[in-house]
Amino acid sequence: MKLNELSPNAGSTHNRHRVGRGVGSGKGKTGGRGVKGQKSRSGVALNGFEGGQMPIYMRLPKRGFKALNSKNHAWVNLGRISKAIEAGQLKAGDITEETLVSSGVVRRAKDGIRLLAKGEAPKKATITVTGASKAAIDAVEKAGGKVTVTGAATAEKAE
Repeated sequence: MKLNELSPNAGSTHNRHRVGRGVGSGKGKTGGRGVKGQKSRSGVALNGFEGGQMPIYMRLPKRGFKALNSKNHAWVNLGRISKAIEAGQLKAGDITEETLVSSGVVRRAKDGIRLLAKGEAPKKATITVTGASKAAIDAVEKAGGKVTVTGAATAEKAE
């Protein structure tokens, strides 16, 4: 087989339909657009137009708010980290976001990893994450460990 002998399968390709090239072509004169009206003219885009009726996107209620600068953190519970340490996936001495992802405890880091307090805290664990709840930090410190938060600290309210 040579490159100049290759051809597409029969029926898999079609010739381009040349619109507006004489009445004998079957798509001549008006070019399949019908007669008169806005849609027969060039440069018309009627997306969402319903013939003067109130369009559906205007009839439906709008709800909610999405902040443009919001962060989407992956989260992990203390109990999941404890199970990973018992299974030998993690070493309690040095737990970082990279080790959590590489060991499979967290699938992907997204905008960072946030530590939550559900479950048993691992003993003498040093954990470095983007964010952590107060309850999670207290639980780890009570178990003899340490949590380092690398993310931007939330500004405390001035009293």
